Amino acid sequence: MSTAFISHADSLQHEMGSHHPECPARVQAIEDQLILSRIDAYLTYIDPPLATEQQLALVHTPEHIERVKSNSPTSGYYAIDGDTTMNPHTWQAALRSAGGAIAAVDAVMNKKASNAFSCLRPPGHHAEPHQAMGFCFFNNVAIAAKYALEHYGLERVAVIDFDVHHGNGTEAAFINEPRVLMCSYFQHPFYPYSEPRTDLPNMVNVPLPAYTSGPAVREVVELGWMPRLREFKPQFIFISAGFDAHREDDMGQMGLVEADYAWITRQLMTVANETAEGRIVSCLEGGYNLSALARSVVAHLKELADL
Repeated sequence: MSTAFISHADSLQHEMGSHHPECPARVQAIEDQLILSRIDAYLTYIDPPLATEQQLALVHTPEHIERVKSNSPTSGYYAIDGDTTMNPHTWQAALRSAGGAIAAVDAVMNKKASNAFSCLRPPGHHAEPHQAMGFCFFNNVAIAAKYALEHYGLERVAVIDFDVHHGNGTEAAFINEPRVLMCSYFQHPFYPYSEPRTDLPNMVNVPLPAYTSGPAVREVVELGWMPRLREFKPQFIFISAGFDAHREDDMGQMGLVEADYAWITRQLMTVANETAEGRIVSCLEGGYNLSALARSVVAHLKELADL
């Protein structure tokens, strides 16, 4: 089996203004780098469906879903907040992004792929059950994790978040959910200026100061995440794959490089192979320096695809 790569043209239709960092060029840069690195031929491409409102409701309140839907503009833009804006294509792109994460679960669970990377936008890990924020409308990874639990009857899944920003939406979705273990690191204090929960048995959230570099992050993974993951024995691993902790990305102030993302991916694959039959679904989150983003995604995919 190969690694599934999930993409769709809807991701290019959603945009939030000509100078917004969360832009269609992010996906285009990744796809160009796949060709340049010559790994595109080793991937299985999947065209995802739209998520249903019932699937969104696995994580989000009916009021939130209706609010996003009803505010979809017929022209121009509608601002959810200062960072998060809808255009006429955003609603469908958001459904497609959540649908891609669900399609990734189906592909892996039905053994059509060993693992999967969903290269869709808008991203999701800031979206809380009751609100959109931080470029995110629906929490794709949280929806996919809940779908795996409910639709396939899994008992334990892990959600890993290595974005430079705290995955507040994912944390909010799974607080005190014993079937989910969340492991993350992130720059702190930093957007979204939330106070991460470090006191809960199913949360391994590790705040890190600005200018933290790869060796310190690897220590967090090795000494913090890995023992808890092995103790938890997840049957599926989900990754909120944000690459904005790269040292070339001005959105954050951390110092990772491609080799660090490859190393983290290898560690997660080791656990997945031990306890989850290798099952991993990774979803694109942040990453705003186009070159660093594209190179990091390729490093991540090379490990997933064992290339």
